[in-house]
Amino acid sequence: MTSDPVPAPSKATAPARAPAPAPVPVIRSLLETDLYKFTMWQTLLHAFPANDAEYRFVCRNEPAFPLSELSDAVNAELDHLCTLSFSDDELAYLGGLRFMKSDFIDFLRIFRFQRRFIEARPGEGAEQGQLVIVAKGPQVHVMGFEIFVLAIVNELYFRRLCADRREAVLAEGRRRLAAKVARLRDYAAGVPATLGAEACPFEFFDFGLRRRFSGEWHDEVVGTLKREIPECIKGTSNVALARRHGLIPIGTMAHEYLQTYQAVGVQLRLSQHAALEGWVQEYRGDLGIALTDVIGMEAFLADFDLYFAKLFDGLRHDSGDPMVWGEKALAHYARLRIDARTKRLVFSDGLDADEAFRLHTHFATRVPVGFGIGTHLTNDLGPKPLNIVMKLVACNAQPVAKLSDAPGKTLCDDETFLNYLRQVFAVR
Repeated sequence: MTSDPVPAPSKATAPARAPAPAPVPVIRSLLETDLYKFTMWQTLLHAFPANDAEYRFVCRNEPAFPLSELSDAVNAELDHLCTLSFSDDELAYLGGLRFMKSDFIDFLRIFRFQRRFIEARPGEGAEQGQLVIVAKGPQVHVMGFEIFVLAIVNELYFRRLCADRREAVLAEGRRRLAAKVARLRDYAAGVPATLGAEACPFEFFDFGLRRRFSGEWHDEVVGTLKREIPECIKGTSNVALARRHGLIPIGTMAHEYLQTYQAVGVQLRLSQHAALEGWVQEYRGDLGIALTDVIGMEAFLADFDLYFAKLFDGLRHDSGDPMVWGEKALAHYARLRIDARTKRLVFSDGLDADEAFRLHTHFATRVPVGFGIGTHLTNDLGPKPLNIVMKLVACNAQPVAKLSDAPGKTLCDDETFLNYLRQVFAVR
């Protein structure tokens, strides 16, 4: 006896196919940025609230596929970013940092990013295949885009690049992270025996937000470091993760802060001096690590006189040979008859564990040192990381420049201004 055939379901009774879930937004909180964006933001809001500025995205290395192919997804993420605002809890956390002022918190309470001030599009002509992202408008409205844009581009890029092997990539990342944790723990534990009791301890900070593999991985990395080697990790630049994991948020100033002073009516030769003075007046002893490489270390030290050397707690390295830089800093303190052991040198240029160990071994008996480690922690999973930045290129309709101590990091659209800047500061 045969059974009756089962009739095919009619169109009317066929089960409806569930729609694909919407992708999770890359940015879900406006705290998901580096602390120095807030500290510079507050300072510039107080000093130059009417500034206009232009920031531009640049990819310095060769991606696995043209970044222009991400433009639609980037625009969708920017649309979402411009719907976000700070929650009361987030503002309470920021307001609890003693250097944040109540009027700035009130400004953030009503702040939202404005979509009309930023565009993302595929490049054309000479920029074919590139992703063009430009933020242009009032500086206090556009300066905050930087870190969010970099996090968005990175995560979208690696979502696509690793779509068919994501779990394998994450497994490799965890293997590498465990090996790093073991090496960091062993090195830190061995410092007293290797370098002597007078050596400063080995301490580092997470500086990996701008070039991370993903937000989820960044959270896992910081959580692992806090759990496994709390004696070594002393903070993170990511304000949201500092809050979540009970770490100190770390950061003071970036290049855009000193660059801004090149276009605010201050004599160009005095722009660094004015920027440092503005910082001192804003923070009155807090946030005392100064960035040195906007016009190069030699030009910086020419302005970093006894007054500033006493007022600032230390210096941050971000380009050029770190050994040479550190020796120049120590020699400068010695000339000013300042005990370097009362100051601090922070290294933050493309560090990995080996380089941090080398620098610590060299300097730790003469000056307290710290290390801001980024990509090596948050995007070391196998695939090649992107080298992307979003830099200030103009302010108040005038070009601004960064004259780096490292080839390839100098950034300026106007060769005439760049040459003038070199002449004014006697930079070759």
